[in-house]
Amino acid sequence: MDSRGKTKKGIVCAVLGAVSWGFSGTCSQYLFMNYEVDSIWVTTMRMTISGIVLFIMTLFTGKKELLGIIRHKRDLIHEVIFGIAGLLFCQFSYLTAIQYSNSATATVLQNLSVVFIAVFTAIITRTMLGKKQLFSIALALFGVFLIATHGNIKSMVISPKGLFWGLCTAFGVVTYSMLSARLVARWGSQAVSAYGMLIGGGILGIFSGAYTIRPELDIYGVTVMALIILIGTVGAFTLFLEGINKLGAVRATLIGCLEPVSATVISALWLGSVFSLTDILGFVCILATVLIFNTGEGSDKNLT
Repeated sequence: MDSRGKTKKGIVCAVLGAVSWGFSGTCSQYLFMNYEVDSIWVTTMRMTISGIVLFIMTLFTGKKELLGIIRHKRDLIHEVIFGIAGLLFCQFSYLTAIQYSNSATATVLQNLSVVFIAVFTAIITRTMLGKKQLFSIALALFGVFLIATHGNIKSMVISPKGLFWGLCTAFGVVTYSMLSARLVARWGSQAVSAYGMLIGGGILGIFSGAYTIRPELDIYGVTVMALIILIGTVGAFTLFLEGINKLGAVRATLIGCLEPVSATVISALWLGSVFSLTDILGFVCILATVLIFNTGEGSDKNLT
């Protein structure tokens, strides 16, 4: 495949992956609105079943990597920590943020992770943030302010729990990224994610008792849950990684901004979610932060 064809395929994969993630968030919102389920149950089922599917897929494409992680005690311990503090924390925070707000707001707040990563990297490398980075951080904080208060400092529009778990989601992306880097470099993303999903989902299910819960889901509820797992988790994960492989991390991340956009549009059209002009402006401010950090000064090697 020539470079042009490779780029086109990468763009298609990254777009489909980002849109699939946005669609998945809206599907979760649909479940919370229409059925007696909570973020603990959805997270447990999503991670466990997705982990099983990814594990089976990896048996055919990366059996050596699956066995390698188990045979290396240090990496196995690292994998357990990643599954809990990385994947589980990130997934549970995201779905809980949706439960207390909506898919669009939770997905936008998730993008604040780029700010957390920049600040954390500056601290551990003892480097100063550049002017563009400082500006983008201020822009992101202004975006959060608009989403949370609609510009009125005396009132909270979003629920405190929704804002709290949205910020936890952003931090969860940071722990997910930091904890997965070495493992993925050695064993590949698919094997690492398969084990991480199984570990995180298994631990949450056992300690929360989610495996014993049998919610009354009709055919629509079951279908939506299947879409979350197959399209919004396994499919999105596979497609976006292929996009990164073909385009590189920076260009794929920029395309990843379609995730909150798709979540907003799908949520409005499907679930009737209403967003004010102030909400949209807040969304734009936060998404602009991602663009700044991935172009020019904000995309230097210290932030990767």
